[in-house]
Amino acid sequence: MKTRDRKPLFERLKKGVSEGIAHAKGELTLRTVAIPDPPPEIDAETLARVRAQSAMSQRVFAKMLNVSPKTVQSWEQGVRQPSDASRRLLQVFCEEPEILCRIAGLPVVHLSGIRTKTLPSGVRKIVISR
Repeated sequence: MKTRDRKPLFERLKKGVSEGIAHAKGELTLRTVAIPDPPPEIDAETLARVRAQSAMSQRVFAKMLNVSPKTVQSWEQGVRQPSDASRRLLQVFCEEPEILCRIAGLPVVHLSGIRTKTLPSGVRKIVISR
């Protein structure tokens, strides 16, 4: 929204106060929105094992995730961490690999022993059963 398209501050404040009063009187209900959990973390070793289990090269894995092969290499070496968006995509791949493979036009792979675990600290992490 451009600044010139914005209503003056007083009008915006007045509207907010009016809506607050209407809500307090029960005349207006406010929408409650559920916030999704953040994507689970994944360490370098687990990421490398997931890729190996999927029988994909770093180049193919990178193309599927829409990142560069150098990025996948740095993730697997522990030099960099995947962004939140990449971690969400990795979560989808670990939980439902057939969906991502189908969308990316790759042969379907089947992964086993991969799950999301909640650590005592409350952090969720993708792990592979040994």
